[in-house]
Amino acid sequence: MSIDFKAIRELLNDISEADITEFSLKSDQFELTVRKGLTTTATETSVSPPSPQTSPPPSEASSPPEDKKPEIDKSEWEEITSPIVGTFYEAPAPEEPVFVKVGDQIQTNQTVCIVEAMKIMNEIEAEVSGKVMEITVKNGEPVEYGQTLMRVKPD
Repeated sequence: MSIDFKAIRELLNDISEADITEFSLKSDQFELTVRKGLTTTATETSVSPPSPQTSPPPSEASSPPEDKKPEIDKSEWEEITSPIVGTFYEAPAPEEPVFVKVGDQIQTNQTVCIVEAMKIMNEIEAEVSGKVMEITVKNGEPVEYGQTLMRVKPD
C-alpha cells in the first residue's frame, strides 16, 4: 500500500479544525489514531487543588505586587507555529544540544525545532530573524496544527 502523505496532511488539518477529540482510521496495512486535547486534560487531572489556608483567594493571586516590573509589550512579537499535528522536539536527538533557547538570536530559514508526525521528523524553520523571547511548549509535548511553538522579537 502506498501512503499519500498529502491526503494525510489534509485529513489532519480537517481533524484539527473539527469539533472532535479522537479519530481512528484502520486498514490491513495502515493505522492512524489522532487524539486532541490530551495535554490540557492530563495537566488538569494531575494537579491537586490548593489548600484554602495556604493559598490566597484568586483575586489576591492575580493582582500584581506594586514593585513588579511593568508588563512586557508582546504586540510586535512574531509567532512560529506548528504546520502539522505531531510531537515537539527541541533538539535533533536526546543527547544533542537544543536548536534554540530563549534569548538566542535566530535567522530566517534557521531550523528552530522538530515536529514529529507519523515517525517523520519535520524540521521547522524560522520565517523571521530576531531574538527568541518565549518557547511555549516543552520537549516531547504533543502540538496541534497552528499551535504557537515560540515567539520571536523581529530585528
